[in-house]
Amino acid sequence: MSEDEIRKKWEENPMLKPRIEKVVVNISVGKSGEPLEKASNVLKELTGQRPCKKKAKKTIRDFGIRRGEPMACVVTLRKQKAIEFLKKVLHVIDYKLPKNCFDEYGNFAFGIKEHIEIPGVKYDPEVGIFGMDVCVSVNRPGNRVKNRQRAKSKIGPNHVLNPEEAAVFVKDILGVELV
Repeated sequence: MSEDEIRKKWEENPMLKPRIEKVVVNISVGKSGEPLEKASNVLKELTGQRPCKKKAKKTIRDFGIRRGEPMACVVTLRKQKAIEFLKKVLHVIDYKLPKNCFDEYGNFAFGIKEHIEIPGVKYDPEVGIFGMDVCVSVNRPGNRVKNRQRAKSKIGPNHVLNPEEAAVFVKDILGVELV
């Protein structure tokens, strides 16, 4: 299906047009204490929200990791905050995404090696440099019926989002070029 056919289908039926459900930003430090606090402050400064700390699921003695020890911090952005953050962060990767970064449901993810490459962020030697993962969940309106607690229902095969449609949507909304 070509891009023009996809856009025409969205115009005919607005419930088929995708939307960005959420953006999850993750900084994994690998140890608790001061480095995790610094990463948490960086994430709070970038997103404007208080990050949630994630704990290790199992003990790995070789790396000095204990089960239950905080290891990473995560922020979930939704609606307009998510789109604004994406526009700011996509500048780092020159608005280019590989085609294979989309999964079978149209979601995509990319990584940033150094947070200081984001526009408006200055290097602070006391804080250091952190890399982060950005995961974007894309779906259609009405997709909630398969995930809700009460009165779950199935979604028809025509309503499931595929990677091609998600790529066209991301191109239109964020101005991303697929490589």
